[in-house]
Amino acid sequence: MALVNENYLKLPGSYLFAEIGRRVSKFKSENPDADIIRLGIGDVTRALPAAVIENLHKAVDEMADEKTFKGYGPEQGYEFLIQKVIEYDYTPRGINLDCDEVFISDGSKCDTGNIQEIFGLDNKIAVTDPVYPVYVDSNVMAGRAGILNSEGKFNKIAYVPCTAENNFIPALPKEKVDLIYLCFPNNPTGMTLPKNELKKWVEYAKANKSIILYDAAYEAYIQENDIAHSIYEIEGAKEIAIEFRSFSKNAGFTGTRCAYTVVPKEVVAYTEAGEAISLNKLWNRRQTTKFNGVSYIIQKGAASVYTPEGQSQIKTLINYYMTNAKIIREGIKSMGIQVFGGVNAPYIWLKTPNNLDSWSFFDKLLTEANIVGTPGVGFGPSGQGYFRLTAFGSRENTEKAIERFKTRLKI
Repeated sequence: MALVNENYLKLPGSYLFAEIGRRVSKFKSENPDADIIRLGIGDVTRALPAAVIENLHKAVDEMADEKTFKGYGPEQGYEFLIQKVIEYDYTPRGINLDCDEVFISDGSKCDTGNIQEIFGLDNKIAVTDPVYPVYVDSNVMAGRAGILNSEGKFNKIAYVPCTAENNFIPALPKEKVDLIYLCFPNNPTGMTLPKNELKKWVEYAKANKSIILYDAAYEAYIQENDIAHSIYEIEGAKEIAIEFRSFSKNAGFTGTRCAYTVVPKEVVAYTEAGEAISLNKLWNRRQTTKFNGVSYIIQKGAASVYTPEGQSQIKTLINYYMTNAKIIREGIKSMGIQVFGGVNAPYIWLKTPNNLDSWSFFDKLLTEANIVGTPGVGFGPSGQGYFRLTAFGSRENTEKAIERFKTRLKI
């Protein structure tokens, strides 16, 4: 008799964005003439940069010639891309990395979900709340999260609230934890963490022999000073942190798929007997066993991001989306609605008006204004009463959405 992994049965309902899709599809079937503006999922809408397209075409031509054809590539990624990552993203910030500490992948979602495989099931994890659902759900699937209680929390996970009440700055856990998920600039709140606050987490991790899993997928959107683009800007972080980065949001690779994870060789976890084990070696073993690597064509496209033309073009993309963010932020703020984020990140986090719960506001916004956003409670219990909008739409739809907020929404 085949048995299922019963941990999957502990997952609450469907994946957040699948539930949003279901509700939107139902509304669309009942209102086929509705012009729906989607500001929910964090998917980009602008075309790939010209430099990327050019390199993709060149790589395709290489694959058409036996002399330059590439078969299986290194699971860790081609060195030509890894070297560019280090040269452009880390060396200018005084961070020294070796090529075998950078692992090219097909997305930060995959890596942040898969990284838990190299850790024991008895590790106590901590997540900021609200949080990107993959961090929690992947640990539920593994059997590390415990049971979901009536408050919407798993009893073996430490939840660290990030709300307006604490200015979205998470407090250190009151209990000892082993694995800490941090995402800054934050998804979903769009808020950031000053370097002095991030330093506290690094010091906590060093004192408790914990590991920080640092999602920096949105670092390219940082506009203000005193915000770390990499956790490795904090002294000692290379000893206790794994960092995740992506080409999805800065270069439009959501449909093309390329990212990377940095696992410094200094980062260790321990056996039950107390032996220190290099996590770099374990992640390398996991990837070589379960992952065949990102295609040569895609990696050549990603490498073009690290050219003068590519850097200029992705800056234009980021400025476009951040202008959208400002339009949304200022437009909603002018209505007297409390709003956060949208300054160093492409996400706007608003307090639902009239104390509506998150899903009720979702339905209200969809029905009255034909706008799709993301209910804050879908990111965790502390997201109840909040709502996320993204700046990744077109300028036309962004402006149209704010006009609908002001003219159609009854608040």
